[in-house]
Amino acid sequence: MPENWKTYKLGDLIEVNSNSIRKGELEWLHYIDIKSVGSGFYESPTKLDFKDAPSRARRLLLEGDTVISSVRPNLKSFFYANNLKENTIASTGFAVLTPKKIDPRFLYYLTTNDNYIDFLVQSCTGSAYPAFGPKVVTDSTVTIPEIKEQRAIASILSAIDDKIENNLAMNKTLEDMAMALYKHWFVDFGPFKDGKFIDSELGKIPEGWEVKTYSDITTKITDGAHYSPKTYDKGFPMASVKDMNAWGFNLNTCRIIGEDDYNKLVSQGCQPLKNDIVIAKDGSWLKHAFVVEHDLPLVLLSSIAILRPNGTLNPHLINLNLKLEETKGRMASIVTGAVIQRIVLKDFRKFEVVVPDIKSQENACKDIVPLIEKCWANNNENQTLTQLRDTLLPKLISGEVRLKEFKEKITAAL
Repeated sequence: MPENWKTYKLGDLIEVNSNSIRKGELEWLHYIDIKSVGSGFYESPTKLDFKDAPSRARRLLLEGDTVISSVRPNLKSFFYANNLKENTIASTGFAVLTPKKIDPRFLYYLTTNDNYIDFLVQSCTGSAYPAFGPKVVTDSTVTIPEIKEQRAIASILSAIDDKIENNLAMNKTLEDMAMALYKHWFVDFGPFKDGKFIDSELGKIPEGWEVKTYSDITTKITDGAHYSPKTYDKGFPMASVKDMNAWGFNLNTCRIIGEDDYNKLVSQGCQPLKNDIVIAKDGSWLKHAFVVEHDLPLVLLSSIAILRPNGTLNPHLINLNLKLEETKGRMASIVTGAVIQRIVLKDFRKFEVVVPDIKSQENACKDIVPLIEKCWANNNENQTLTQLRDTLLPKLISGEVRLKEFKEKITAAL
């Protein structure tokens, strides 16, 4: 143990679930539920009247809280509470850790690193919904440095996280710009307003354009694997919808399969290749969809579909069309399932899309594709930063290494 590091009972440094609201205490709230939280982030909370909020909307969040899902902690659903909206309330499915005698950011990194999450997983009870209680956290022991070093460690780790967040925010802006350009060209028909239009199954479109089905514009539309191979500690990643984000897959949460199973599934076409479009077809259908930048060394489960364009319509234009609200509205007619909604691929193949002439596609893509490429560059940088952070975090938190040993590498990354 490094000099000046001491061991404490975590309950002496924090409070757990200490700020809860009672029925009728608020008129309205911003609600964060389990499904809107990933590893280190949460989607914009939903504003609800208190009378319309779920009964589990009870955990009042404060700036600097650490919020960890107490149900199935192995899924690594957690975030650091900052820049909160007024009356932000989390589900009772979360454990909310409020710092008292510990640096808030240090507490977050201390309790969300893999070692501590593994401890929480091992401490769960229940088979259907394995969960841990507050006492598991408060009774746990931690070895930590003095507050000055806590802040130094937290500062460098949060600098990496802030850079990742900045890249994500930049990507959102770039995506919005790409979508605005797409709508200008192919929804509002800005460059073609003075030209001739013809009637089509999807309304009036510029002359020379066509309406085709997804089968017409792809060489294949398929989903991933329909079975569950044995999992391993080492091997190849197999991704499901929960592992997707706007620009790729979180390999840290993927199931790991053996080489034989991996090669078998690759031969069955379950591997996404460059310029394929992958879409989440189960659960929050089309919540995530993107064009693959390069061949990915992983295979997909059946909750994800692969579209392989045949050159009739640029992959980026297909992807942007899928993200249009009006497309999602039309596509609702081919979604089935009451509990888990899913896109039915046999109907998806018949779904219609407007196909502009090649020259119009090329001209639009001159402006659109560079924006997408910048998004991919940011995403790739985030993968490097995430790997650096994940390497540093357990070593710094445990005192195995000191900040000065990584100073040059951190400075270069930031």
